[in-house]
Amino acid sequence: MVENRGLGAASSMTVPLMPLREVVMFPKSIVPLFVGRDVSIRAVELALRRHDKHLFLVAQRDPAEEQPQPEDLFTVGTVSKVLQMLRLPDGTIKVLFEGVFRAAWDPTQRLAMEDGAPLATVWEVEDTPCSPLEAEAMVRAVHEAMEEYAQANRKLPKEAQLAIASIHQPGRLADAIAPHLRVDFARKQAVLEMRSPIQRLERVYELIEEEIQIQNLERKIKTRVKKQMEENQREYYLGEQLKAIQKEMGREDDPRAELDELEERLRAKDMPEAAREKGLAELKKLRQMPPSAAEYIVLRNYVDWILDLPWNARREVRVDLAEARRVLDADHYGLEKPKERILEYLAVQSLVERLRGPILCLVGPPGVGKTSLAKSIAKATGREFVRLSLGGVRDEAEIRGHRRTYVGALPGKIIQSLKKVQSGNPVFCLDEVDKMSMDFRGDPSAALLEVLDPEQNATFNDHYLDLDYDLSSVFFITTANSMQGIPLPLQDRMEIISIAGYLETEKERIAMDYLLPKQRSQHGLQETNVILGEDAVREIIRHYTREAGVRNLEREIAAICRKVARRVVEEGNRELCVQVGPKEVGELLGVPKVRHERREDRSLVGVANGLAWTQVGGELLLVEVALMPGTGKIVITGKLGDVMQESAKAALSYIRSRGELLGLRRDFYQEIDIHVHVPEGATPKDGPSAGITLATCLASALLDIPVRHDVAMTGEITLRGRVLPIGGVREKLLAAHRALMRTVLLPRENARDLEEVPRQIREELEIVLVESMDEVLCHALDGAPATLLSRPEDFVPLCRGLHRVADRPGAQ
Repeated sequence: MVENRGLGAASSMTVPLMPLREVVMFPKSIVPLFVGRDVSIRAVELALRRHDKHLFLVAQRDPAEEQPQPEDLFTVGTVSKVLQMLRLPDGTIKVLFEGVFRAAWDPTQRLAMEDGAPLATVWEVEDTPCSPLEAEAMVRAVHEAMEEYAQANRKLPKEAQLAIASIHQPGRLADAIAPHLRVDFARKQAVLEMRSPIQRLERVYELIEEEIQIQNLERKIKTRVKKQMEENQREYYLGEQLKAIQKEMGREDDPRAELDELEERLRAKDMPEAAREKGLAELKKLRQMPPSAAEYIVLRNYVDWILDLPWNARREVRVDLAEARRVLDADHYGLEKPKERILEYLAVQSLVERLRGPILCLVGPPGVGKTSLAKSIAKATGREFVRLSLGGVRDEAEIRGHRRTYVGALPGKIIQSLKKVQSGNPVFCLDEVDKMSMDFRGDPSAALLEVLDPEQNATFNDHYLDLDYDLSSVFFITTANSMQGIPLPLQDRMEIISIAGYLETEKERIAMDYLLPKQRSQHGLQETNVILGEDAVREIIRHYTREAGVRNLEREIAAICRKVARRVVEEGNRELCVQVGPKEVGELLGVPKVRHERREDRSLVGVANGLAWTQVGGELLLVEVALMPGTGKIVITGKLGDVMQESAKAALSYIRSRGELLGLRRDFYQEIDIHVHVPEGATPKDGPSAGITLATCLASALLDIPVRHDVAMTGEITLRGRVLPIGGVREKLLAAHRALMRTVLLPRENARDLEEVPRQIREELEIVLVESMDEVLCHALDGAPATLLSRPEDFVPLCRGLHRVADRPGAQ
């Protein structure tokens, strides 16, 4: 139903309202539209049923608005009539609209709703009067412009051109042309809102001229692109012909252009002048030889190597001691000596303009964090990190490179690594420097002497380059498992920092603070999924690992995390919480893999507790001595090395030399055989620290006096009974503490090493410093009088063996 109201010169009507997106409807134009919004479809249906097919089409200001409000719509639109409607399978409808007249409405009015469609009260907007002459002039100008526009725009239908040419009213002409212009909908809306036909037609004329200019530019661009494509095709065709000719001549590419490019790069590269001159000289040779020559590729590769090396490229090094300390502490627990040395280097670097790179050598057993410490240094200083493993290297050319006279020659690994990181001052880690060997191809350790000498590596000469390369800015760090495999001249070039390994308490902290969170994350577990107690970690360390580092400890923690992860998946419970104590460790990891020696429950004759240092830490070393009637033979078993066998013989010689003071017959050894044994014969044992233990065992067996079972000892012995200092004090005291020892006998000269022992260990152990074997026997033998060696007559009644002085005829 259409409602007409008299509003003076204009008439109002209430019709369904339908918003348009990016489309402006003009009067007297016929436009097909696809309608998909439910409200719009209901508006079309309502217009067909009750409003004589009329509805108000108005554009919305923001096309992205899905449900526009009245204030989101323009104030001027077009009352249109539905000519045809077709329903499509996807639920949308296709409608053919015809614009009837220009209309306006008040967006502030409240919209009425009818059958789910909005109704708007609109009124017709009539054109203002205009001058006939001015109108005629504008119509002619627009017709001429449209002819030019139609010639360039082939998409404009012929029917539309003929219809436009037959219109001579300025307002209708503007309304007929505007829908066919390829301009933004906002500009079309501005045309729709103009009441003056002359102004409207003038604006349309401007838009037509703009479109003509754009089309002319498009045509020029297309012509230029087409011409360029033809030139490119021509060049491609000629290039292919040239390639074919060069292929027939044995050349694939144009070598002259490549050599010109190489020369430009050589002149622009920041490098020493000697290297630039060498590269240009080799390039001159390249120009004088055919590419088919065998030496051409060799020279070309050489020039490429010169160009690719970071001759003067240096990364800016951060010198922030607080940040460096934070990074080192965050990545590693303990290792105070290496950290202090690194911080000292950074402090000196912050004070001097240029510091020759130090050569640090980290020596320690596997798994203590030598290589990862080098990575942390690079991270803390902002340098690149390079790692080169020297294990198994036996060819000098691996370090210095091959001479170019050899087929397939290359620079050494040092130069190759610097090319890879494109930095002249990285942290360079030379791993396993003690694993190198030598054969007929040369000695790589000798080649490293120049690399690791701060006085020489500024002019390091690689055989392939045959040029001096400055390595003085490189921060070299070497790692080794033991000093024995490093040649002495190479040791002299480096600053040795020993990393003996972690104490049990340190391993506990590393496991709780570093390894467990890392393995939880790698196995997809939450912090509450697996809770590992300190006693459980201690159980893993003592009975499932035997190492100085933490590599196997991490593997065992990973095994626990795997089993917990399996339970989480099988039970489908991401909140599963597994408390792991010592009992659960046995259930998860199975039978203990490692057995540590434990002290005896009571004091025994001929059994003493020694302390030994191994690559996996400190160990309790039981030493046993048995006496048998015989002819004076001594048997030493337990897979002992030469040093320990000599210590056993020295201990026996000391006992014999002190036989009178100990109450022994001078020829006691001729009637007995002595068997010295160190259990666990499958494990090789050697080292200069078992002398006093062997001597104590022999004295205990010969005197028939038990050795205190809660006393452990370590130290070497001389023939005069002097106790010599030993190494590995920290690890040995930890082993004694783990074996529940009360007293430890140490050489007096090792007193300075006690500072490195944790205070807890020093407080819980009674550490007795001894200088002579006489003091050792007084402290080690159970029940021995203090006058054991000074007043043998007081000690004789205690001797009850067949080999004692008391058993001789006439003895008192």
